[in-house]
Amino acid sequence: MKIYSKKGDKGKTSLIGGKIVDKHNLSVDAYGTVDELNSFIGLLKDYVEDKKINEVLHNIQLKLFSIGSILASAGDNNFSEKVSLEKKDIEDIESNIDNMNNQLPDLKNFIIPGGHKISSYCHVCRSICRRAERKISELNNNYQINPYILSYVNRLSDFFFVLSRHIKNSDNIEETYW
Repeated sequence: MKIYSKKGDKGKTSLIGGKIVDKHNLSVDAYGTVDELNSFIGLLKDYVEDKKINEVLHNIQLKLFSIGSILASAGDNNFSEKVSLEKKDIEDIESNIDNMNNQLPDLKNFIIPGGHKISSYCHVCRSICRRAERKISELNNNYQINPYILSYVNRLSDFFFVLSRHIKNSDNIEETYW
């Protein structure tokens, strides 16, 4: 199989189901941003040495593939069980946030990203996640998407924020406050 098809050379692409759209279509922009986040999580995993955190990050990547597939379907939600997002997925993220946050000092100020490579990568993931959330929110105005997607992505940005703090705290690196 060839990697390139030349079908996109004129700025068009197809969504799942075959609908042809512009490459700047909101669905393409939304799932492309989710893909960007997923790629950056892969980079983050390359630097994280904690096996439990890497397992959580891997599971997040799997869910992001599901989200990308759902967003690429333009509202046609006929998927296999592999492509799913449920309330439990949100609860899992919340549980991870709570477990890390319980070990951290109370937050009283805004945190300035930087000063620790892995923590900084978490902040990049957080900000890409927020952009994905904005795109998905706008897409939701065009057609009803799985209601768990926005909640999951919203919670996911919180996860990356807390993970950045957790990593700095674990390495005894002081946070810089605004």
